[in-house]
Amino acid sequence: MERIRAALVDIDGVLTVSWKALPGAVSAMEQLRGAGLRVALVTNNTSRTRAAIAARLADLGFPVDAGDVLTAPAATAAYLREHFPGARCLLLNSGDVREDLTGVTLVAEGDADVVVLGGAGAEFGYAALNRVFRQLQRGARLVSMHRNLYWRTEGGLDLDTGAFLEGLEKAARTRAEVTGKPDPAFFASALAHLGTDASEALMIGDDIESDVLAAQRSGITGVLVRTGKYLPETHRAASGTPDHVIDSFADLPALLAAEGGGTPER
Repeated sequence: MERIRAALVDIDGVLTVSWKALPGAVSAMEQLRGAGLRVALVTNNTSRTRAAIAARLADLGFPVDAGDVLTAPAATAAYLREHFPGARCLLLNSGDVREDLTGVTLVAEGDADVVVLGGAGAEFGYAALNRVFRQLQRGARLVSMHRNLYWRTEGGLDLDTGAFLEGLEKAARTRAEVTGKPDPAFFASALAHLGTDASEALMIGDDIESDVLAAQRSGITGVLVRTGKYLPETHRAASGTPDHVIDSFADLPALLAAEGGGTPER
């Protein structure tokens, strides 16, 4: 912890719930900035663009801008440009993130070469899912921005893409290529963005598997928060053990100070 120079921070469930700042989160972010830590907000949020996310967080008082935000849609665009250049892509997503899908050909009708799943919502009805299933049957590749089963809102836990993705994979006898967390390439991209090594970074998240343990497998120190989608039973049943567990993001500055990482190396 003495060599920590950067923090990768999830947004939903860590900094906010239903786009309302969690207690102490703004102050904690200000303290991280004041200590000189490099910060990247790494999110599987697929309902807003990077610019929109940054603007909303700034309105809440967080000292961030669009350059600090790394999203699953932006990572997906990079993946599609590299692996499926010029492909016709059918997007099923709740929210408009086309601004972040630069260089990707999106189609509304006809056959697609690639089916791209974003975040789940009302758009994930029978007709839409069946259209995806038929495209997969005829040979389209399946790319998903994440595999999250659910996420936290002020009304409780809501189903997310992973709950539908597993059914599509089994029915179509295929396997999705995942581009957001927990994909190692997503974490590597975030580290490259910050110009730091894995050994010098923390990942703070509420999803023990996709955020914390996935980051630890990439050599990043993992910090699990007991907010957002955190559930004690999920924690107990997890495939590994987080490096650190804290009650909330507000407790992160104290953790850093206690571990000797309050003032990062420059």
